[in-house]
Amino acid sequence: MTLTPGEVLVLAVLGGVGAAARYLVDDLVNRWWARGFPLATLCINVSGSFLIGLLAVTVGPGSSGTYAVWATGFCGGYTTFSTATVEAVRLAREGAVRQAVVAAGGTLVLCVAAVALGVLTGRLLG
Repeated sequence: MTLTPGEVLVLAVLGGVGAAARYLVDDLVNRWWARGFPLATLCINVSGSFLIGLLAVTVGPGSSGTYAVWATGFCGGYTTFSTATVEAVRLAREGAVRQAVVAAGGTLVLCVAAVALGVLTGRLLG
């Protein structure tokens, strides 16, 4: 799929908006949750995964560049799986191995479940 120059511009803008949204959600959750477990990153990745699943059904990967722009732009800027990995490694290095396994495994399981829930929700709405 080739994106038009306009779609590339929108993708870049949505990437910035997604990153700003990630910052806001991270800040909000961390004000409420001040423990060592990376709950903010988990919430961000799960909600972003849900949105990707929802977009897959409501917008559809085959529809021009709209899905690619939203999924790659906004969701790519919003989700942060690299941070989830770094946080799991940090927990393990600090000796919190159980929390590290829960953070890494929980991210994987919950994000896959969130995509499935997004797809199901999209099908129910459409």
